[in-house]
Amino acid sequence: MTETSANLEKAAVASSPIRVMLVDDHAMVRRGLATFLMVFDDLKLVGEAENGAAAINLCAQVLPDVILMDMVMPEMDGAQATHAIRQQFPQVQVLALTSFKEGDQIKNALEAGAIGYLLKNVSADELARAIRSAHSGHVTLSPEAAQSLVETANQPTDTRPDLTERELEVLALMVEGLNNTQIAGRLVVSPSTIKSHVSNILSKLGVTSRTEAASLALRNHIIA
Repeated sequence: MTETSANLEKAAVASSPIRVMLVDDHAMVRRGLATFLMVFDDLKLVGEAENGAAAINLCAQVLPDVILMDMVMPEMDGAQATHAIRQQFPQVQVLALTSFKEGDQIKNALEAGAIGYLLKNVSADELARAIRSAHSGHVTLSPEAAQSLVETANQPTDTRPDLTERELEVLALMVEGLNNTQIAGRLVVSPSTIKSHVSNILSKLGVTSRTEAASLALRNHIIA
């Protein structure tokens, strides 16, 4: 345990208990978390909700310090609920606690205002430390979540939506190595029209040459 974690635990025990609210659509998960909270004197369960919409209403009633929020739930998911709660109750910290470690899920949770992202296989001591850290305003990410965020950030950007169908056709012929005159003949249009399409393609892909455009198209699987 780091010195910072030890200090957080000492400070937590010395002060009033941290008020914790649980949000999960599975009753057994909530029961397990409730049992876990009873083990720690500095953590106090103040409410449970089975979906995001119920969580917003309950939060207004019990005003917790920290919410353990599942991400995938019916009616309103965790990211939507987190955003609404952080907008209405900025003093309440939200810890995402879920089974999903996909980068998009993590990104959505953090953008919604969650201060941390943990997987449900976290140990009791780790979860308790994360709650204390959240209460103190410190971010906590599980190792899996941090790794997933890095992998998502390193994925090639999908530029296909920015290109029209005609531009995709022209790009495919550029990949084949055809020049403007040859592409114009293949598509039965004027070379000046193809020149305009090529200029648009280079601009949208953020490249300066036909070779770069063809390379990017192949690397990012823009051309089927």
